[in-house]
Amino acid sequence: MGLIQLLIKDPPAFVILSVLLLYSVIFHELAHGWVAYKMGDPTAKWLGRLTLNPIKHLDPFGSLMLLIVGFGWAKPVPVNLGNIPADKRRKGLILVSSAGITANILCAFTAFLLLRLISPQPSGMIEQVLFLLARINIILAAFNLIPIPPLDGSKIFMGFAPESVSRALRQIEPFGFFIVIGLLFLGALNPVINFFQYIILTAISVFLP
Repeated sequence: MGLIQLLIKDPPAFVILSVLLLYSVIFHELAHGWVAYKMGDPTAKWLGRLTLNPIKHLDPFGSLMLLIVGFGWAKPVPVNLGNIPADKRRKGLILVSSAGITANILCAFTAFLLLRLISPQPSGMIEQVLFLLARINIILAAFNLIPIPPLDGSKIFMGFAPESVSRALRQIEPFGFFIVIGLLFLGALNPVINFFQYIILTAISVFLP
């Protein structure tokens, strides 16, 4: 269900879901910029993107998709790997690209941990919000693990792959967005997303059995 339909059907749920989605995506992008900054690239900081202010992160088309289909994205945080020392550039690509996914997994883990701590108490609304927060972040992490440019999974893969493979992925990157959108609407990515969700949930269950 898109957020427009949810707004009409259940306005309070619309507000809660919108805030959770918005800040889950913001944390994802903020993590990219923060790790890049720690590795020597101040681009995101110079452009004022190391902030939780949603206005700095909103993407018009991503917000529109959020309203229509219930899934969207924020404006990507700019990263210039050229600012990272040459001997650390491949490592930087891997760490910066995986930072957003890691942030989402940590958000999901924290939500599950809080859910575990408060579950004996009758706090139905809080439990629902925490469960929804965990689910949103797991989906975001799983989606971004897909190795199709411009998704983070492709850049993590580039960091480990031979240069010839990385070059091929860079060549399709200008069309990657349309490829991903098309595959999403066809449902072709659902098995991949479900597989990554299973891996993430399995990893979390190791620490929260």
